[in-house]
Amino acid sequence: MSVLNQPAFYIAMAERAVKTAGQTAVAVLTTDITGLLEVDPVQALSVVGLATLVSVATSFGSIPLAGDGPSAVGETLESDRVPTHRADG
Repeated sequence: MSVLNQPAFYIAMAERAVKTAGQTAVAVLTTDITGLLEVDPVQALSVVGLATLVSVATSFGSIPLAGDGPSAVGETLESDRVPTHRADG
């Protein structure tokens, strides 16, 4: 089944986009030397919106080409690997 047919992909994408938006908003609001009240809200929202769109585009660009792992080449997460040997008891 394609990753695009799985709700988990969209949930993870939305989570990353919200985190990116929050991080960008904090960065824009706290890097202005004059203070929080001097930040242009339209410009701040523009930067946050662009960062959020880039996050969503990155999610689509990171769709695996093979396998089910997060890597484009099918590499799996450590927890997904099957042990190759058993310890002698």
